[in-house]
Amino acid sequence: MALGKLMKKKIYNLIDKKNKSKIVSLTAYSKNIASILDDFCDLILVGDSLGSVLYNYKSTRAVTLNAMIEHSKSVRMGIKKSLMVVDMPHNTYRTSKEALKNAKKIISKTKCDAVKLEGGKKIFEIVKTLVRNNITVMGHLGVLPQSAKNFKFKGKKISERNKILNEAKLLESAGVFSMVLECVESSLAKKITKNINIPTIGIGASNNCDGQVLVTDDLIGLNPINVRFVKKYSNIRNEIIKAVRNYSREVKNKKFPLKKHSY
Repeated sequence: MALGKLMKKKIYNLIDKKNKSKIVSLTAYSKNIASILDDFCDLILVGDSLGSVLYNYKSTRAVTLNAMIEHSKSVRMGIKKSLMVVDMPHNTYRTSKEALKNAKKIISKTKCDAVKLEGGKKIFEIVKTLVRNNITVMGHLGVLPQSAKNFKFKGKKISERNKILNEAKLLESAGVFSMVLECVESSLAKKITKNINIPTIGIGASNNCDGQVLVTDDLIGLNPINVRFVKKYSNIRNEIIKAVRNYSREVKNKKFPLKKHSY
């Protein structure tokens, strides 16, 4: 499964942005949203966050491989230029053999550019196997939603800081092309970013990272969530309410559909 020239170019362009310009990333779970994001993002992530955002799962651990694939197929139709990364769900990369089989399946069926795995030392050999088989991998350190028991930020204790820094270096040596730092203490995020040669993408990890990612539904105010690292740039929920209210009123008052809306 050789890396395509276009995919290689996208990866190199992203890595080249380190220390030059900030990387913009958002999540997408469908074609319509992806087609909007594609004009503004360097990287679009089909995150397993879709479990809580779309299906109200209590944990991303409930997200299946097939669900990720089907949403990713939709997202792929909306992307023309951005790098497309797909989360590998919980329990799909417990061993190198399992990871390779499932990563190949994701890439084959979705035509994505890369997959993302959570963890450090635990997935070192798995990442090496994937990279050796020409599969592009994005890392993820800090809070790991697939295994976290709570969502407290990481990097307060010296031992924890050293562990995360060492694992960032380890992932880089394994061949990941970038990594997400989730809810990592600001000075630690800065230290990691300075000590590795690949881009860091922060979420709740300060502007010391090489780029940022947010869940789009949070950013536009569609998902009613209030957490420290989310800034709501719009309130699309209110706009939807207005539209549906007006539609409902016009249907009841026989103002819709008019003749021009009818055959």
